[in-house]
Formats: sequence, structure tokens, C-alpha cells
Amino acid sequence: MKVGFIGLGVMGRPMALHLQRGGHELHVWARNPHSAEGLPATVHASPAELGAACEVVFTVITSSSDVEGVALGENGLVHGMAAGKVLVDCSTIAPDVARRIAEKLGEKGIHMLDAPVSGGAQGAIDATLAIMAGGDAEVLERVRPLLDCLGKRIVHIGPNGAGQVAKACNQMIMVAAIQAAAEALHLAAASGVDCAKVREALAGGSAGSRVLEIMGQRMVDRNFAAGIEARLHHKDYGLVLEAARKSGVPVPLTAAVAQQLNALMALGMGRDDTSSLLRVLEV
Repeated sequence: MKVGFIGLGVMGRPMALHLQRGGHELHVWARNPHSAEGLPATVHASPAELGAACEVVFTVITSSSDVEGVALGENGLVHGMAAGKVLVDCSTIAPDVARRIAEKLGEKGIHMLDAPVSGGAQGAIDATLAIMAGGDAEVLERVRPLLDCLGKRIVHIGPNGAGQVAKACNQMIMVAAIQAAAEALHLAAASGVDCAKVREALAGGSAGSRVLEIMGQRMVDRNFAAGIEARLHHKDYGLVLEAARKSGVPVPLTAAVAQQLNALMALGMGRDDTSSLLRVLEV
């Protein structure tokens, strides 16, 4: 297939390369041209030009407004993609924005899947991402061979927007677990106990988790270099709280963790790893 890709950052670049290695013809558009350097791809001058050249376009970009601009704005994908083509948005954005973009594209017969991913940078590199898809099931089956290049678990959640709801749920659980690990290891240190031994013991019991394995080790090692920058989880939690507000759903634990993320940002740690929640407790 002729596949387009927009968003060649920590997650997007390895994902784009997996598609190319899977035998697909890779096309890209980059807001920053330097991010496309060295890619075995055809570079286009605008999203519209990219959309005209490709059957399927992937986006992995930061905010709801960014995705909306790339899809629907001046020189956006909507001005180049023809009926029957597919936008697969792997960004983490607001569910209502995903629905709105899908509706606008649908007016021209263009399909959209909101297909956010979980697994972090390492999952993108290893092609082991979990992909939660919202949109038409038949469209998902059309692009499943492409998604198989990127991940190991692909689940159709429901109609457009449902994938983003699932991603919000993922972020709620994951970042709350990071906060819990930070509090546990902070308590261990304050009690004069070896944090590495505590983490090792907990990992073999009912508290064991991937978060404790990866983020807990980062805390023990005092390695706060970003895997995924904390500012992105802060952004995601804003989306979670807004979705909860619109749905009238109480999220007391999520609200408390959001305050810790606010404190992390205020301390200037937004470009560090989210395991820096430990350092917020230490201030």
C-alpha cells in the first residue's frame, strides 16, 4: 500500500519505519523537515499533497487541535484525500474531537479510525503496541495488515471516539500506578529500607506490574531521562478530567494524581520521565 505518516517523533518514527519494512511504500509530511531526514520515504509539501498520494494516512501528533488542523485545516488531509481513503489517528486526543473529525471527513466519504496506542517508545520500537480502535469494523479490517506491523494486540472498541475513551482509561490506570509506586518507594526510603529490595519483593507478589517493573526501576536507579515525557501524561490527564466532567463521572483518584502532575510541571520536570513523580514527593 501507499501509506502516509505524519508525526515522526519518539513514537512515530519507529512506527513509520515498521510500515516501510513491512513492504509498504512510505510517504511523509513533517512540520519540521529535519524529522524526516534519513527516512526511506517520499516527502510531501503539505498534508493535502500527502493525502492525495496515499491510500491510508497515519497521524501520531500531540494535541487535539494539532490533529484537527492536520486533518481539516488549510492544506489539511481533507483537501487531498478522496472518498474511500482512510485516516488512522494514533494520537491521544479528546473523544469528542475524534468524533468531530470523523464526521467532517465522512462528509467527503473519507474514513477515520481513532486508534491510540499504548506501550511507549519501547513498544513502538519493538512493534508490540496495544492498539485500541474506534470506528467502523470493516474499515479496521481493511487496515489491519498495517496495524499488524505496529502492534501485538488490536482491539475494536466501538464507533469513532471509543478508541480515545479506552486510551483515557488506560492513562488513568497507568499514571495512578506510577504515583502509587512513587509513594511506596518514598515510604521505603523514609523508613531507611533498601528501595531496590522493596521493589524486588513487590514485583513477585500481588503488587507486581509492568509499571513497577519499568518505572519502579527508574525510581530506584534515579534515572529520570524521558521515556515518554511527563508533560504528555499531564496533557492526557487534562483530557481524562474533561471527559469525566462531560460524562458526570466522579474520578477522585484521578483528580488527586492530576494535582501531582500539576506540581511536577510547576517544578519544571515536564520534559523528564513521569517517574519524576517520586521527586515531587521529595520536595
